[in-house]
Parts: sequence; C-alpha cells; structure tokens
Amino acid sequence: MKLSIIIVSYNTRALTLDCIESVYNQTAPGSFELLVVDNASTDGSAEAIRNAFPAAYNPELRLFALSENLGFAGANNMAAAEARGEYVLLLNPDTVVLERALDTLAAFADRHPEYGIYGGSTVFADGTPNPTAGWMKPSVWSMFCIAVGLAKLFPRSGVFNSESLAGRDWSAPFEVDIVTGCLFMMRRADWHRLGGFDEQFFMYGEDADLSLRAAAAGLPAVLVPEAQIVHYGGASEPVRSDQMVRLFRAKVQVFRAHYRPVRAAALVGLLQLWCAVRIAAFGFAGAVAPVAKHRRAEWSSVWQRRRHWSGGTTGA
Repeated sequence: MKLSIIIVSYNTRALTLDCIESVYNQTAPGSFELLVVDNASTDGSAEAIRNAFPAAYNPELRLFALSENLGFAGANNMAAAEARGEYVLLLNPDTVVLERALDTLAAFADRHPEYGIYGGSTVFADGTPNPTAGWMKPSVWSMFCIAVGLAKLFPRSGVFNSESLAGRDWSAPFEVDIVTGCLFMMRRADWHRLGGFDEQFFMYGEDADLSLRAAAAGLPAVLVPEAQIVHYGGASEPVRSDQMVRLFRAKVQVFRAHYRPVRAAALVGLLQLWCAVRIAAFGFAGAVAPVAKHRRAEWSSVWQRRRHWSGGTTGA
C-alpha cells in the first residue's frame, strides 16, 4: 500500500464528506487506505460518514469516532499508529483533492527520496492561488514586519514578508522550512522515527514543529506545486479571537522549542506588539468604519488573554 491518508475532522460534516469523495475520485484505486478520525464532533459527522461510505462498499476507509477531542496532533498520531502505507499523508477535512494530486505527490517522493516532508500547492475555492501550503522559518525581522503591518502592505516582498511564499515562483518544486498540515506527507518510517506530532500542540504549530525537527535530522521539506488541492481554511475555528489565541500560543511553543531563550523572548514580545498595533489601528479606523470596532474588540480579547498564550510551554 502506497498511501495512508489521514483526515481529522471536527464539526465539518459537509466539508469532510466532500473531501473523502474527492480522495476516492482523484486517487488510484487500491493504492491507499483512508483513516478518518472524528474528534468528538457534535454535528453528526461520524454518522454521516458511515451512511455515505458504508464499510461493506468502502473497505479502504476506517472511521475512528472519538468520544473525546484529542486535538489535531493527538488524533493524527493515533491514526498514524494504525497506518500501514509506505507514506503517511495528512489531509485537512476542508480540502478537495484536484487532478490526482496525492498520486502526483507520492510519485515525486518515490523519485526524490532526499526529502523528508512533502507538500503540494493550495488554491482558494474560486481557484485563485493560496500560498499557505508552506512557510519559511520565522525570524525577528519577519515577525517585526508582520507586527507593524509591513508584511500586509508588501505581501509579495521577500524582504518585508519573508515567511510567506506569495512572491515565490511556483512553476517547479522548491524547498521550504515548513509544510502546512493541510497537505503533509512523510514516509511512515520517518514519521515514527521522529515521534510524529508533539502533542503539547493541541491545534496549530504541530506542523511547524515537526518540519523543523525533521530538517534538523537531515530530512528537508519540499513543495510540489503540481500536486494541487483546494483549501478552504479555518472551517472548524469560526471565532477569530479564539483562533488567534490558539495561533499565538502555538507560535510561542514553536519559538521556545526551536530558538535560544533571548531570541524566543524577543519573538514573543513581537507577538504582543502585533496585538497592540492592531488594537490601535482598528481603534483609529473605528471612527469612520463601524466594522473596525468589531475587529478592535476581537484583538482586545486576544490582548486580555495574553497570559494564556504567552505562557505556552516548550515543545518536546
């Protein structure tokens, strides 16, 4: 078996069904198994999956309907322990596989064993490019540019938005520091050798942590633009302030796990600057744009909870 495809869902019933359907439609029969983990959803996801893909007719699919939410890292680790394929391939439930993308990615990995982590390219629902399939490693400079808004003003600049891949040439495969977990593939042996995801990361940051650990072990990451999927993004995290708190906490964990203490502290301080600048900017904008008042309230909520996210524990 070539691929063990893992989909972890949480209250994304319709999207998950579409994702599974696209895997069947766009992946060579007999080359994969599909391990779907429902992370204690309350929207009937597990029952819908059973009804849409009955076991008698879909032997490739194994559904794990959990009674407890293990988080993204824990659920993927659980499924990976059950995997039997040569490659473990993580696929978000809010994605749709296009044009044999997973087969393309596996074929590239077979030809290029020098890499340890493989990703593809992502597009939005309307087909426009979504450059978030991967990232470059954060630096003090890149975080400063994000904090003060330079990255937003110059989104395609390699100087002012150096973490983003928006300005990169996507016509051929290229190395990156981080592959995003929406489409993330490793050899199963390498996954287990590195211990999979660090479960101190409940949601967000686990893909960055594993990418950086893999690179340190001599397993660099690569993106293969020809392997393309639709990624809707953020479907299971509708509250923006909650999303930012989780994201900031994960960033703090990554900083403390992979940077020396002084640099990590500077990066955490820049997260606080990021938050403060947004509060001030939306405060000024609120005088002429009522929607800005809502955004300011969201960022104020993130600021008020800063003790929670700035105290992120160090990853393994």
